Amino acid sequence: MLSRMQLHRTTTMTDQALPSHVQGDTSQPLLHETVGALLARVAATWPEREALVVPFQGVRWSWREFDERVSRLAAGLLALGLEPGERIGIWSLNRSEWVLMQFATARAGLVMVNINPAYRTHELEHALALVDCRALVMPPAFKTSDYVGLLRGVVPELDAASPGQLQARRLPALRHVLLLGQGDEVPGTWRFDTIADCRDPRAHARLEALQADPHDPVNIQFTSGTTGAPKGATLTHHNIVNNGFFIGERLRFTEQDRLCIPVPFYHTFGMVLANLAAVTHGTCMVLPGEGFDAETTLRTVQDERCTALHGVPTMFIAMLSHPRFAEYDLSPLRTGIMAGSNCPIEVMRQVMKRMHMADVTICYGMTETSPVSFQTTAEDPVERRVDSVGRIHPHVEVRIVDGEGNTVPRGEVGELHTRGYSVMRGYWNDEARTAEAVDAEGWMHTGDLATIDADGYCRIVGRLKDMLIRGGENIYPREIEEFLYGHPGIVDVQVFGVPDPEYGEEVCAWIRLAEGAGTTAEDIREYCRGQIAHFKIPRYIEFVGEYPMTVSGKVQKNVMREEMVRKLGAGEQPVAWSDPG
Repeated sequence: MLSRMQLHRTTTMTDQALPSHVQGDTSQPLLHETVGALLARVAATWPEREALVVPFQGVRWSWREFDERVSRLAAGLLALGLEPGERIGIWSLNRSEWVLMQFATARAGLVMVNINPAYRTHELEHALALVDCRALVMPPAFKTSDYVGLLRGVVPELDAASPGQLQARRLPALRHVLLLGQGDEVPGTWRFDTIADCRDPRAHARLEALQADPHDPVNIQFTSGTTGAPKGATLTHHNIVNNGFFIGERLRFTEQDRLCIPVPFYHTFGMVLANLAAVTHGTCMVLPGEGFDAETTLRTVQDERCTALHGVPTMFIAMLSHPRFAEYDLSPLRTGIMAGSNCPIEVMRQVMKRMHMADVTICYGMTETSPVSFQTTAEDPVERRVDSVGRIHPHVEVRIVDGEGNTVPRGEVGELHTRGYSVMRGYWNDEARTAEAVDAEGWMHTGDLATIDADGYCRIVGRLKDMLIRGGENIYPREIEEFLYGHPGIVDVQVFGVPDPEYGEEVCAWIRLAEGAGTTAEDIREYCRGQIAHFKIPRYIEFVGEYPMTVSGKVQKNVMREEMVRKLGAGEQPVAWSDPG
């Protein structure tokens, strides 16, 4: 990834003849159906073929059974008193219940809110309050994460409440908490399995009578930015059904395919690039585990004869380097997606050769565009799959503009704008920030610096937004800075990313302490633990007396980054550092 200081004009004479304004093919019409209607159509087409396989839960459902279970859960949610348009959060890793929720909420006219399972109390409260969640689905715990305990930290009224009668001072909209699994009873909560097996004819009649519109909201994804706290990007049925369909088309999915999904569902990678790309084509969804494990994924691909596999580059690296890699038969694999961060060309070559994924593709997009705008194809040479993010998707329009909003010639660097069916409905209850992101002509300002060459291939060469990507997770420094400002020993803090060979980038914080403060790096990390996600906690911490500044008084993060890169490259340790959590 080039820094802004490294950006240079790459325009050729051929490029100059073409503007960086391209539109995808429109010969194949857009789908006009809701997520629930899509599933019903697919289930009627291939009723006995496998739809969802989750070996660690003993789940092996046909499309008919999956569709029936979705309807029973949708009816159960309505029977709780939830109304179409209300928001219901899911705070969980990958499980069969997550997939049921994705389709049942859509069928019931509800808006599913994806909550990162790494969120802790500070982030959880913000997410639930921002969109007025009426209900929350969650496991009681996972490994060392006590989800019920974390929820009690925000909703201490839980234990005194009856199920469905929660009255929380800090989250006044929240009424229902549904617990996954078969653990001990928790006061104030419903058993998910009980709600999911609704046979009440009145609830089913109400479900049948619902008239959803494809342009209704169906999903809220949290995405941050340089302005700090996460925003709720609101996506419609029309957005994600069509994006999933065209992703599946580029992957050449059919009902014969079986997709292994180790990427998280709470992100659009799992929810759209995987689940909806599969469902739109009758492709079986296979879940190897709640979280990623290299050997479990390899074993699942082998045992389930998967033909496709999705992952971020670090996942593929972990599988390729696993000591038992050669023991697994991956020969059925042919395709999949590698995305989330830059894909090294040697890794791509090994994936294509050693994992048999000759048709593997690269994607580019953003949550606000449902998410994919560019994708490579099986015909693209390996070099184009790593030096570009492919060519434009159908029914999507893009342009590259300069600082004055003028479209630049092919090959010249500018900000990437996107327009079309895939652009989000807006940020939930935030007209001001929606207007900042999507202009009056419908262009989504991505904040990414890019070029488009004469053949239509797009390269992402930098970011206008001060974002870093650690292991496929988007991290926004301003959000971490605003949280750390709450520490009594901190006067000022600047957060940025530094290169890391394993995760792509790591979080670094330069901190100015209050006079006389004896705060240590471990004090700061302890302050973060349980409050923000582990991947946002700074690995590197540098205590400084001042920051490099421009003559106009602007902090120069690029100079800080260069200094840290020099120190790390020279083997010098920062003032404080730790291994990633």
